[in-house]
Amino acid sequence: MANAKPRVRFCPSPTGNPHVGLVRTALFNWAFARHTGGSVIFRIEDTDAARDSEESYNQLLDSLNWLGLDWDEGPDEKGGPHAPYRQSQRMDIYADIVKRLQAAGHAYDCYCTTAELDERRDAARKAGRPSGYDGHCRDLSAAQIEEYRAEGRTSIVRFRMPDETITFDDLVRGELTFTPENVPDYGIVRANGAPLYTLVNPVDDALMEITHVLRGEDLLSSTPRQIALYKALIDIGAAKEIPLFGHLPYVMGEGNKKLSKRDPEASLNLYRERGFLPEGLLNYLSLLGWSFSADQDVFSIGELVEKFDIADVNSNPARFDLKKAEAINADHIRLLDVRSFTEACAPWLRAPHANWPQENFDQAAWEAIAPYAQTRLTVLSDITANVDFLFLDRPVDDEASWAKAMKGDPVALLTTARARLAEADWTSPEALKAAVLAAGEEHGLKLGKAQAPVRVAVTGRTVGLPLFESLQILGRDRSLERIDAALAKLAA
Repeated sequence: MANAKPRVRFCPSPTGNPHVGLVRTALFNWAFARHTGGSVIFRIEDTDAARDSEESYNQLLDSLNWLGLDWDEGPDEKGGPHAPYRQSQRMDIYADIVKRLQAAGHAYDCYCTTAELDERRDAARKAGRPSGYDGHCRDLSAAQIEEYRAEGRTSIVRFRMPDETITFDDLVRGELTFTPENVPDYGIVRANGAPLYTLVNPVDDALMEITHVLRGEDLLSSTPRQIALYKALIDIGAAKEIPLFGHLPYVMGEGNKKLSKRDPEASLNLYRERGFLPEGLLNYLSLLGWSFSADQDVFSIGELVEKFDIADVNSNPARFDLKKAEAINADHIRLLDVRSFTEACAPWLRAPHANWPQENFDQAAWEAIAPYAQTRLTVLSDITANVDFLFLDRPVDDEASWAKAMKGDPVALLTTARARLAEADWTSPEALKAAVLAAGEEHGLKLGKAQAPVRVAVTGRTVGLPLFESLQILGRDRSLERIDAALAKLAA
């Protein structure tokens, strides 16, 4: 395995919206494969007909494509030598493997009822013994099996765990050891014949020649069972070797609880809808358990791939910090060239996001103001509140901003500012600034106090893009009309 190029897999279930923890796992697998020159196998675990949906499957494909996390083999048109890559299409493969495992003595039929299992587990707990499966059906005689079948009992298939300690070197956590009493025999096929995750996941990994299994810490307890199953698969000729395992740290949410699908900040769609850049989101997610360097948090995807090493992943839980995610995304917005920025904002400047009539949108005005807006955004959806004054027929009606700015004698100040602006050179933001500064000085006000009523009169808000560049782009006539409207409102 040491000389082979790594083969990793990302194998989500198509249930619900993609989760940022799931994306972090996909990212670490992808970065590891791209760093080492290995391959990414994208596989769909869709054996749960009650929960899986084609809509979720298509959403997964769309999300990974949006993020730029590509794969080398998968269920789409890319295909590959180990197709099919959807578990629902591999049932005959699993059935054959189960027959071979049973024939070789690695698996057996278990006829225990739920009530019997519960009763024996309760007794074991009361006696201070491990409460896992006790091996009751491990070595049934032909007569006992016939008797159970005569009673109408159905059976599941259990894997026979070897009576030995299992030790492995986790790529993230180091050497781990599990003793036999803590890893009992386990089910691999339901009574209705449907294969369980405990079977299909390692079987697919074996048949697809996966070399490295990088997955969440929550799956760590199943690893000794899978290692035992791998040994059995090697015995029956279905696997070549046992892959290396690396268990990634939990992603924690509020209250230091594991980030759940139900947590609002867990949904990938939320970040996409708010206007996170794929580069910004992936940059932040890569920091959940890994670091680029002690003094650098912002980096490109290319730099991530060049630097990523699974040995550098921290085993401690990582806390999801929305403010830090937003700050890193803001940095990535500022790193865009202006053309890319204007194009990235396009969806938010058009219906249904925009709050102005689409016929009012002026591409030239947008391109002129874009460089000033780019330095102010945290997420792309912020753009509408920053530039809406350009495309609305009149400024937004923000009473809080109006009350804050229109103090003292705003009528006198606005009247003077209007007169000065009417005479100013509108080809120069500096000339417009000088006009408002002069109006302020005439009324004993510094620039900050003088420009606040002008800003609210023209844009509707006390905070926004650079005022004098905004005035220039809005234009002389529209700017003066808005100051006139504000004066009329004040007079009323």
